[in-house]
Amino acid sequence: MNMKPSNTFYILLIISFLFLYFSMEIKAQSKTAIPVYNFQQIEPIFHPSRNNDTTYIFNFWATYCAPCIKELPYFEQIGKEFSDKKLKIVLISLDLKSQIEKGVIPFIKKREIQSKVIVLSDPDANSWIDRIDPSWNGVIPATLFVKGDNREFYEKSFEYDELRLLTIKFLDK
Repeated sequence: MNMKPSNTFYILLIISFLFLYFSMEIKAQSKTAIPVYNFQQIEPIFHPSRNNDTTYIFNFWATYCAPCIKELPYFEQIGKEFSDKKLKIVLISLDLKSQIEKGVIPFIKKREIQSKVIVLSDPDANSWIDRIDPSWNGVIPATLFVKGDNREFYEKSFEYDELRLLTIKFLDK
């Protein structure tokens, strides 16, 4: 009895390997695809329903902003620490649309960002900044906490302990 694998076996093995390789490649690409929106498309996320008991933290940042980059790991750490709570962190990049492929995606991959990242590409910032918060003059980093009717806006960079305390405050509301 010949126990040597046939050529068909090797062909099927190669096809299976290629299928597995390309399916993993597609999954990897889909994890780094970053949605791009104008403000009108994403405005509803800043106004969850009143009976929604999830705490939302929206952080406005950009890859060219040193204070933004410094605080991003704190948002990641908060996301991990409170992963068992009703908490959603959304990192809203204000990078130019032309910088997504060469700037934002490599940045996210290199730093292994796990939070949801979207790009807000709306050149008329004057038309939407006040709709986030009337006190905002457009400086980043900026962060909006939302839970039901409770909203607090911060135009500043956070240290981890302060961000953690605010997160707990909103989770407990």
